[in-house]
Amino acid sequence: MFSPRSTHTHTHTHTHTHTHTHTQTHREAEGLQKVQRPICCSGMEARKLHARRIQGSNDQGTGGEDEALAEPHESVSGRPLSAAARLCVYALHGCLCEVAFTAVCDWCSTQDRRLPGHSSLWALPMYATAIYLIESLRARLLAQRRPLPLRLMAYTMFIYLWEFSWGTGLRLLGACPWDYSGYRYNLGGLVTLEYALPWTVAAFIAEQHVIRNTLRIRLHN
Repeated sequence: MFSPRSTHTHTHTHTHTHTHTHTQTHREAEGLQKVQRPICCSGMEARKLHARRIQGSNDQGTGGEDEALAEPHESVSGRPLSAAARLCVYALHGCLCEVAFTAVCDWCSTQDRRLPGHSSLWALPMYATAIYLIESLRARLLAQRRPLPLRLMAYTMFIYLWEFSWGTGLRLLGACPWDYSGYRYNLGGLVTLEYALPWTVAAFIAEQHVIRNTLRIRLHN
């Protein structure tokens, strides 16, 4: 038979064991909470960081060519130039560039320091309409997010087509002011591949400076 003392000892041992088990379980639960808390916080921080990166990339994506797309719609006081005014600007720019280009070319061959560049009154409507149409082509290519090399290629092909068309019409009138027959890679004396690089440079200047800045001009009453 068990004595009362042994029964008390057994009860005390059982109570001590239960207390130890409860304490160990509580400690394990606290440890699990401590482990889960950093994981939860780390997950929240990771999501916040990911959201900030997406927002930053979106903010950066609004620059560059998107700025060029927004140029005609800028909320600036005043009204933009009319189509007639832009045609005048483009005509003067084209004639001025032609006079400067022919003056430099003549100086390279004759060393004439007077730099007597030349052009024709026919160049006024020809350059005016050409750059005006390039303005529309530029807007379409930018809306399609075409890269600059592809845009320049399209402009150069258009310039060749425009020069050939005008040259054919003016030749029928006996009034064509240019003749490329002396160049090796010419077509009917109206266009020549030797001018591909100069026309590409002219297209770059027209897109990046002339058209861009002309569309930014605002008239105030």
